[in-house]
Amino acid sequence: MTDQRSSTDPAGRLRRLKRRFWQPPRAHGDVIEDRTVSFLELFYDLVYGVDIAQASHTLAEHISWLGFAEFAVIFGLIWIAWLNGTLYYDLHGREEGRTRVFVFIQMMLLALLAVFTADAASEGGTPFAIVYTLFLVVLAWLWYSVRRQDTEEYMVLTKRYLLGMVAMTIAMALSAFLPDEPRMVLWAIVVIGYIGAAILTGRSAEGVRMGTAATDSMVERFGLFIIIVLGEVVVGVVSGLSDTERNFESVATGLIGLMIGFAFWWTYFDFVGRRLPAARQTAFIQWLVSHLPVALSITATGAAMISLIEHAADDRAPAPTAWLLAGAVAVGLVSLVVTMHSLADYRRVQRVYQPVSYALFAAAAAALLVGWARPAPWLLALLLVAILSAVWMFAVDRWLRLDNPDDILPNAGVTATPDGSG
Repeated sequence: MTDQRSSTDPAGRLRRLKRRFWQPPRAHGDVIEDRTVSFLELFYDLVYGVDIAQASHTLAEHISWLGFAEFAVIFGLIWIAWLNGTLYYDLHGREEGRTRVFVFIQMMLLALLAVFTADAASEGGTPFAIVYTLFLVVLAWLWYSVRRQDTEEYMVLTKRYLLGMVAMTIAMALSAFLPDEPRMVLWAIVVIGYIGAAILTGRSAEGVRMGTAATDSMVERFGLFIIIVLGEVVVGVVSGLSDTERNFESVATGLIGLMIGFAFWWTYFDFVGRRLPAARQTAFIQWLVSHLPVALSITATGAAMISLIEHAADDRAPAPTAWLLAGAVAVGLVSLVVTMHSLADYRRVQRVYQPVSYALFAAAAAALLVGWARPAPWLLALLLVAILSAVWMFAVDRWLRLDNPDDILPNAGVTATPDGSG
């Protein structure tokens, strides 16, 4: 009788609807086994692809030390937004209405952010700061909703995070009232402060129940984000060939430049992709943070492609373009070494990873030498491809020397724990 009344009672139907489609966030430690990246997460990341493309195109039009510094700061802010949205969904998201609504709200703000990203260092800075502040408010609310249901053992994590989020929100809100140059300085402080706080939190949290260990779905998500930024290399080549006269030199330079993107792909996914970080908070934070310069360097490579193709017929590559491209490759390789040292696989196959790390350092130095030499654009791209290929071939040789071929498989015998304690 009661069930029959509730099925027709409007209040009862509303309660059932809320239970099914408006559930609270998953609590810390509530891990969905065998979860894969959802289509909503992929949709969400595509919006970031638009923001990143805007920043990349601006760098391509203003290749200089100042232009790169502004690009790095803006990219850092975009990456921090993506990181926080990604971590929340992976740790606390559900496949229901509440999660979808808040993801869509974030996407609308991110789409609006993209409108102002191209000129965020100048007249677009104030609206960029306002939209970004609103985005942070949404994220802060989402994480606060997690804290409301947290048990005492997780309070350390959520308190630290929310305090940092509030400080970041206030800083971004204040930046909206500043002139262009002071605003960029404050944004740089925000990015550096966030990274520094993350590293210090990881170091001080060893033994503290954090509930933030990397999952297979999180590792997959980071790999998919790298795929998105690799798309900027393709976009850079296509844009360069579209905006200049297409002749043998420009087409050859573009195709060789595209191979740098291929080389970044095999370097990342052979050595880092699909591999879990070690089950320590310091390793987890190192794995997280090191992805920022990796993604930034790949995006900068795409920006450099446009100028490289435009100057394909020159005897020497322009100095700003040569340094941007070679420097991006060098920073990307060094960052990958840092990422590799955070992996659970590193100790297991150290006899491979250690010499490969040395090879990556040597390749980074060689890339900088090539940038300093400034050969013809096509030759610059070709030499960088040769350097990256040499590292890959060296790594393959090391893999083949292993007694057990299965040792090369990602995460062989590795398990992650929800609290990150191992």
